[in-house]
Amino acid sequence: MSGTADGAAEGPGSAHPLAEAVAGAVTEVGALLREWRGDAEALRGVWEGDQFKAGADARAHRALSDRLTAIDPDIPVVSEEDPGSLARERPPRYWLIDPVDGTASYAHGFPGYVTQAALVIGDRPEVAAVYAPESRTLYTAVRGRGARRDGVPLPRHPAVPPGHGVLTDNTPEPRGIAARVAERFGYGGYLESGSISLKLCLIAEGTAHLFVKDVPVRDWDVAAPGLVLAETGGLLTRLDGTPFPYRGGYEHTGLVGGADPATCRTVARWLTAR
Repeated sequence: MSGTADGAAEGPGSAHPLAEAVAGAVTEVGALLREWRGDAEALRGVWEGDQFKAGADARAHRALSDRLTAIDPDIPVVSEEDPGSLARERPPRYWLIDPVDGTASYAHGFPGYVTQAALVIGDRPEVAAVYAPESRTLYTAVRGRGARRDGVPLPRHPAVPPGHGVLTDNTPEPRGIAARVAERFGYGGYLESGSISLKLCLIAEGTAHLFVKDVPVRDWDVAAPGLVLAETGGLLTRLDGTPFPYRGGYEHTGLVGGADPATCRTVARWLTAR
Protein backbone atom coordinates (compact mmCIF):
# COMPACT_ATOMS: atom_id res chain seq x y z
CA MET A 1 0.00 0.00 0.00
CA SER A 2 1.59 3.25 -1.10
CA GLY A 3 -0.58 5.85 0.64
CA THR A 4 0.60 7.43 3.88
CA ALA A 5 -0.53 10.17 6.18
CA ASP A 6 2.28 12.46 4.93
CA GLY A 7 1.54 14.94 2.19
CA ALA A 8 -1.62 15.64 0.25
CA ALA A 9 -2.98 13.03 -2.12
CA GLU A 10 -3.66 13.88 -5.72
CA GLY A 11 -5.77 10.86 -6.67
CA PRO A 12 -9.50 10.07 -6.43
CA GLY A 13 -11.24 12.09 -3.74
CA SER A 14 -8.04 14.05 -3.07
CA ALA A 15 -7.45 17.06 -0.78
CA HIS A 16 -6.95 14.89 2.30
CA PRO A 17 -3.73 13.03 3.13
CA LEU A 18 -5.56 9.70 3.60
CA ALA A 19 -7.99 9.90 0.69
CA GLU A 20 -5.91 8.22 -1.98
CA ALA A 21 -4.72 5.48 0.35
CA VAL A 22 -8.20 4.43 1.48
CA ALA A 23 -9.40 4.48 -2.13
CA GLY A 24 -6.59 2.10 -3.00
CA ALA A 25 -7.43 -0.14 -0.06
CA VAL A 26 -11.08 -0.66 -0.99
CA THR A 27 -10.18 -1.14 -4.65
CA GLU A 28 -7.69 -3.89 -3.77
CA VAL A 29 -10.17 -5.63 -1.47
CA GLY A 30 -12.85 -5.36 -4.15
CA ALA A 31 -10.57 -7.20 -6.56
CA LEU A 32 -10.14 -9.95 -3.98
CA LEU A 33 -13.89 -10.21 -3.55
CA ARG A 34 -14.28 -10.78 -7.28
CA GLU A 35 -11.70 -13.58 -7.09
CA TRP A 36 -13.32 -15.20 -4.05
CA ARG A 37 -16.64 -15.58 -5.85
CA GLY A 38 -15.16 -18.70 -7.39
CA ASP A 39 -14.63 -20.25 -3.93
CA ALA A 40 -17.63 -22.02 -2.41
CA GLU A 41 -16.32 -21.40 1.12
CA ALA A 42 -16.39 -17.66 0.55
CA LEU A 43 -20.01 -17.80 -0.60
CA ARG A 44 -21.32 -20.18 2.05
CA GLY A 45 -23.10 -18.45 4.92
CA VAL A 46 -26.05 -18.18 7.27
CA TRP A 47 -28.65 -15.60 8.20
CA GLU A 48 -28.05 -13.90 11.56
CA GLY A 49 -31.24 -11.96 12.18
CA ASP A 50 -31.66 -9.66 9.17
CA GLN A 51 -28.01 -10.03 8.15
CA PHE A 52 -26.58 -12.68 5.83
CA LYS A 53 -23.04 -13.61 6.84
CA ALA A 54 -20.75 -15.39 4.40
CA GLY A 55 -17.16 -16.53 4.54
CA ALA A 56 -16.20 -13.57 2.37
CA ASP A 57 -17.23 -11.14 5.13
CA ALA A 58 -14.49 -12.34 7.47
CA ARG A 59 -11.91 -12.52 4.68
CA ALA A 60 -12.70 -9.01 3.48
CA HIS A 61 -12.60 -7.71 7.06
CA ARG A 62 -9.07 -9.03 7.52
CA ALA A 63 -7.91 -7.77 4.13
CA LEU A 64 -9.34 -4.27 4.55
CA SER A 65 -8.30 -3.94 8.20
CA ASP A 66 -4.73 -4.95 7.36
CA ARG A 67 -4.53 -2.37 4.57
CA LEU A 68 -5.95 0.45 6.68
CA THR A 69 -3.66 -0.38 9.60
CA ALA A 70 -0.70 -0.29 7.21
CA ILE A 71 -1.73 3.21 6.11
CA ASP A 72 -1.62 4.53 9.69
CA PRO A 73 -1.28 2.13 12.64
CA ASP A 74 -2.46 4.84 15.04
CA ILE A 75 -5.98 4.90 13.56
CA PRO A 76 -8.06 1.99 14.93
CA VAL A 77 -10.48 0.05 12.74
CA VAL A 78 -14.09 -0.41 13.82
CA SER A 79 -15.90 -3.10 11.85
CA GLU A 80 -19.17 -5.00 11.95
CA GLU A 81 -17.04 -8.15 11.65
CA ASP A 82 -15.11 -7.34 14.86
CA PRO A 83 -17.52 -7.40 17.85
CA GLY A 84 -14.74 -6.30 20.18
CA SER A 85 -14.30 -3.04 18.29
CA LEU A 86 -18.02 -2.34 18.60
CA ALA A 87 -18.10 -3.04 22.34
CA ARG A 88 -15.46 -0.42 23.15
CA GLU A 89 -16.07 3.31 23.45
CA ARG A 90 -15.73 5.02 20.09
CA PRO A 91 -12.23 6.41 19.52
CA PRO A 92 -11.88 10.12 18.68
CA ARG A 93 -10.63 9.12 15.21
CA TYR A 94 -11.23 5.75 13.56
CA TRP A 95 -11.92 3.86 10.37
CA LEU A 96 -15.52 2.64 10.22
CA ILE A 97 -15.68 -0.16 7.67
CA ASP A 98 -18.20 -2.47 6.06
CA PRO A 99 -16.07 -5.11 4.34
CA VAL A 100 -19.04 -6.38 2.28
CA ASP A 101 -22.23 -4.33 2.13
CA GLY A 102 -24.77 -6.46 0.29
CA THR A 103 -23.49 -9.91 1.28
CA ALA A 104 -26.65 -11.65 0.09
CA SER A 105 -26.18 -10.11 -3.36
CA TYR A 106 -22.54 -11.19 -3.31
CA ALA A 107 -23.25 -14.78 -2.30
CA HIS A 108 -26.12 -15.26 -4.73
CA GLY A 109 -24.38 -13.99 -7.85
CA PHE A 110 -25.80 -10.46 -8.08
CA PRO A 111 -23.63 -7.37 -8.71
CA GLY A 112 -25.17 -5.13 -6.03
CA TYR A 113 -22.49 -5.25 -3.33
CA VAL A 114 -19.67 -2.93 -2.29
CA THR A 115 -16.73 -2.73 0.07
CA GLN A 116 -16.29 0.56 1.89
CA ALA A 117 -14.54 2.59 4.56
CA ALA A 118 -14.99 5.98 6.19
CA LEU A 119 -12.61 7.94 8.37
CA VAL A 120 -14.74 9.22 11.26
CA ILE A 121 -13.41 12.09 13.35
CA GLY A 122 -15.50 13.02 16.36
CA ASP A 123 -19.09 12.50 15.35
CA ARG A 124 -18.91 12.77 11.58
CA PRO A 125 -17.30 11.03 8.60
CA GLU A 126 -14.53 13.08 7.00
CA VAL A 127 -13.16 10.82 4.25
CA ALA A 128 -15.00 8.06 2.38
CA ALA A 129 -14.35 5.41 -0.25
CA VAL A 130 -16.92 2.99 -1.68
CA TYR A 131 -15.98 0.43 -4.32
CA ALA A 132 -18.45 -1.60 -6.39
CA PRO A 133 -16.31 -4.53 -7.60
CA GLU A 134 -18.55 -5.88 -10.36
CA SER A 135 -18.84 -2.56 -12.18
CA ARG A 136 -15.35 -1.52 -11.01
CA THR A 137 -16.78 1.81 -9.88
CA LEU A 138 -15.10 3.85 -7.15
CA TYR A 139 -16.91 6.58 -5.23
CA THR A 140 -14.87 8.88 -2.99
CA ALA A 141 -15.52 11.97 -0.91
CA VAL A 142 -13.74 14.36 1.42
CA ARG A 143 -15.85 16.61 3.62
CA GLY A 144 -15.99 20.09 2.16
CA ARG A 145 -14.04 19.01 -0.95
CA GLY A 146 -16.74 17.26 -2.97
CA ALA A 147 -17.34 13.72 -4.18
CA ARG A 148 -16.03 11.82 -7.17
CA ARG A 149 -16.94 8.82 -9.28
CA ASP A 150 -13.86 7.13 -10.71
CA GLY A 151 -11.91 10.31 -10.09
CA VAL A 152 -14.36 12.58 -11.90
CA PRO A 153 -16.05 15.21 -9.69
CA LEU A 154 -19.76 14.66 -9.17
CA PRO A 155 -21.89 17.79 -9.64
CA ARG A 156 -24.21 19.07 -6.96
CA HIS A 157 -27.85 18.22 -7.50
CA PRO A 158 -30.61 20.63 -8.49
CA ALA A 159 -33.84 20.57 -6.50
CA VAL A 160 -35.91 17.43 -7.11
CA PRO A 161 -39.42 17.86 -5.63
CA PRO A 162 -41.26 14.91 -4.06
CA GLY A 163 -42.63 12.56 -6.72
CA HIS A 164 -40.07 13.61 -9.33
CA GLY A 165 -37.11 11.50 -10.34
CA VAL A 166 -36.42 7.85 -9.56
CA LEU A 167 -37.13 5.89 -6.39
CA THR A 168 -34.72 3.03 -5.62
CA ASP A 169 -34.85 -0.12 -3.50
CA ASN A 170 -33.62 -3.73 -3.65
CA THR A 171 -36.77 -5.44 -4.96
CA PRO A 172 -37.96 -5.81 -8.57
CA GLU A 173 -40.74 -3.30 -7.89
CA PRO A 174 -41.53 -1.04 -4.91
CA ARG A 175 -42.67 -3.01 -1.88
CA GLY A 176 -43.40 -2.18 1.75
CA ILE A 177 -42.45 1.33 2.76
CA ALA A 178 -41.09 2.08 -0.73
CA ALA A 179 -44.48 1.24 -2.25
CA ARG A 180 -46.25 3.48 0.26
CA VAL A 181 -43.91 6.38 -0.51
CA ALA A 182 -44.32 5.81 -4.26
CA GLU A 183 -48.11 5.87 -3.94
CA ARG A 184 -48.24 8.89 -1.62
CA PHE A 185 -45.85 11.09 -3.61
CA GLY A 186 -46.49 9.76 -7.11
CA TYR A 187 -43.15 8.26 -8.04
CA GLY A 188 -43.32 6.61 -11.45
CA GLY A 189 -39.60 6.00 -11.96
CA TYR A 190 -38.06 3.08 -10.10
CA LEU A 191 -34.63 1.42 -10.04
CA GLU A 192 -33.83 -1.93 -8.46
CA SER A 193 -30.41 -1.93 -6.83
CA GLY A 194 -28.47 -3.92 -4.25
CA SER A 195 -26.78 -2.79 -1.06
CA ILE A 196 -27.76 0.24 1.01
CA SER A 197 -24.47 1.91 0.15
CA LEU A 198 -24.81 1.36 -3.57
CA LYS A 199 -28.30 2.88 -3.61
CA LEU A 200 -27.04 6.00 -1.83
CA CYS A 201 -24.14 6.28 -4.28
CA LEU A 202 -26.55 5.96 -7.22
CA ILE A 203 -28.44 8.92 -5.78
CA ALA A 204 -25.19 10.84 -5.38
CA GLU A 205 -24.35 10.30 -9.06
CA GLY A 206 -27.88 11.26 -10.20
CA THR A 207 -29.08 7.86 -11.44
CA ALA A 208 -31.70 7.69 -8.66
CA HIS A 209 -33.21 10.36 -6.41
CA LEU A 210 -34.81 8.86 -3.29
CA PHE A 211 -34.30 5.80 -1.08
CA VAL A 212 -36.43 4.97 1.96
CA LYS A 213 -35.98 1.96 4.24
CA ASP A 214 -37.56 0.97 7.56
CA VAL A 215 -35.26 -1.92 8.54
CA PRO A 216 -32.40 -1.74 11.06
CA VAL A 217 -29.52 0.33 9.65
CA ARG A 218 -26.04 0.46 11.12
CA ASP A 219 -23.54 3.28 11.01
CA TRP A 220 -21.10 1.24 8.92
CA ASP A 221 -23.81 0.86 6.26
CA VAL A 222 -24.12 4.60 5.72
CA ALA A 223 -21.00 6.44 6.91
CA ALA A 224 -19.09 6.27 3.62
CA PRO A 225 -21.97 6.64 1.12
CA GLY A 226 -23.62 9.24 3.33
CA LEU A 227 -20.60 11.49 2.93
CA VAL A 228 -20.55 10.89 -0.84
CA LEU A 229 -24.21 11.90 -0.94
CA ALA A 230 -23.75 14.94 1.28
CA GLU A 231 -20.90 16.23 -0.88
CA THR A 232 -23.24 16.28 -3.89
CA GLY A 233 -25.80 18.34 -1.96
CA GLY A 234 -28.02 15.41 -0.95
CA LEU A 235 -29.21 14.45 2.50
CA LEU A 236 -29.27 11.27 4.57
CA THR A 237 -31.32 11.02 7.76
CA ARG A 238 -32.77 8.38 9.99
CA LEU A 239 -36.38 7.45 9.33
CA ASP A 240 -37.64 10.16 11.71
CA GLY A 241 -35.69 12.88 9.90
CA THR A 242 -32.92 13.23 12.48
CA PRO A 243 -29.26 12.92 11.44
CA PHE A 244 -27.14 9.86 12.11
CA PRO A 245 -25.24 10.90 15.27
CA TYR A 246 -22.15 8.67 14.99
CA ARG A 247 -21.96 8.32 18.74
CA GLY A 248 -23.38 5.84 21.21
CA GLY A 249 -24.99 2.77 19.67
CA TYR A 250 -24.39 1.80 16.06
CA GLU A 251 -27.91 0.65 15.12
CA HIS A 252 -30.84 2.82 14.02
CA THR A 253 -34.31 2.35 12.56
CA GLY A 254 -34.43 3.00 8.86
CA LEU A 255 -33.27 5.86 6.69
CA VAL A 256 -34.33 8.46 4.17
CA GLY A 257 -31.73 9.41 1.57
CA GLY A 258 -32.28 11.77 -1.31
CA ALA A 259 -30.75 14.08 -3.85
CA ASP A 260 -32.87 16.98 -2.56
CA PRO A 261 -32.75 17.75 1.19
CA ALA A 262 -36.19 19.40 1.11
CA THR A 263 -37.70 16.25 -0.38
CA CYS A 264 -36.01 14.11 2.27
CA ARG A 265 -37.46 16.24 5.04
CA THR A 266 -40.92 16.21 3.47
CA VAL A 267 -40.91 12.41 3.19
CA ALA A 268 -39.54 11.99 6.73
CA ARG A 269 -42.23 14.29 8.17
CA TRP A 270 -44.94 12.30 6.40
CA LEU A 271 -43.53 9.03 7.67
CA THR A 272 -43.26 10.35 11.23
CA ALA A 273 -46.83 11.64 11.20
CA ARG A 274 -48.33 8.35 9.98
